[in-house]
Amino acid sequence: MITLIAAVKVKAGKMDEAVEVLREIVPKIKEAEPGCLVYIPHRVRGEDNTIIFYEKYRDNEALKVHSSNVPKSLGKLLPLLEPGMDIKTCYEIV
Repeated sequence: MITLIAAVKVKAGKMDEAVEVLREIVPKIKEAEPGCLVYIPHRVRGEDNTIIFYEKYRDNEALKVHSSNVPKSLGKLLPLLEPGMDIKTCYEIV
């Protein structure tokens, strides 16, 4: 199993819109990608423009599927974000 923790910065004044877009697209991502076991965006207390994604994938193939879908599945969100994304790829120990 592979876990991703990704942090993005939302453009000033766009957080409410980003949250609404995520409420729309996250269920679609989960439905379209059976290998995506967990996909949860979080707001960060004290950081008005940060969203953290906690994601779990069955295997490398499931992660590849998700990665190839990002431009389409996150198409409405990407224009609301600052450039760049901090991604940590994690592998479970136990």
